[in-house]
Amino acid sequence: MSEIKAMFWDNGGVILTNGWDRPARQKAAEKFELNAVELEERHGLVFDAFETGRMTLDEYVRRTVFYRDRPFSPEEFKEFMFAQSRACPESLDLLGAIADSGRQLLAALNNEGRELNDYRIEKFSLRSYFSVFFSSCYLGVRKPDPRIFRLALEITQRKPEECVFIDDRVVNVESAREVGINAIQFQNAEQLRSDLARFDVIAGESH
Repeated sequence: MSEIKAMFWDNGGVILTNGWDRPARQKAAEKFELNAVELEERHGLVFDAFETGRMTLDEYVRRTVFYRDRPFSPEEFKEFMFAQSRACPESLDLLGAIADSGRQLLAALNNEGRELNDYRIEKFSLRSYFSVFFSSCYLGVRKPDPRIFRLALEITQRKPEECVFIDDRVVNVESAREVGINAIQFQNAEQLRSDLARFDVIAGESH
């Protein structure tokens, strides 16, 4: 087994809650008295453009919510969107311990709209863990498209067998494996710690 030299981490569903998933949109529909079916339909039409950086957050909320007058402002709605993000403490603790060891290059590899992504990086101090951010909004391609994994390998100049990718969604794990990257489907922090040990990634150990 090759030594693991780089680790690519999903954010939402692993170290943070998802930023703007279906349950969050359902909460928004209830809070702002929106038609939930209509919101999902409109989201489905534009989310790819939003998450690949071709649509701003302002454009996204205009297309999905403010295509007609509302009794609340776009700023109120965006604040609600940002407020849905929470940390997953046990996973962040594990990530922090691995970062402290200094043995691997750590990078985020996630799907996210630019403004939400930037907010979450700042809010949860993700720069203190990750050296680089392979976010769909920056690269113009999103998981599970294998191109995003190939870009991460090319930019980091790592071989696939030298890398581990962690994600909660099986389709993304499958795509990474098809590129040759070792991949782990995240369930919880303890399971992840155990699975990483199989690759000789031990949290807290230094050089």
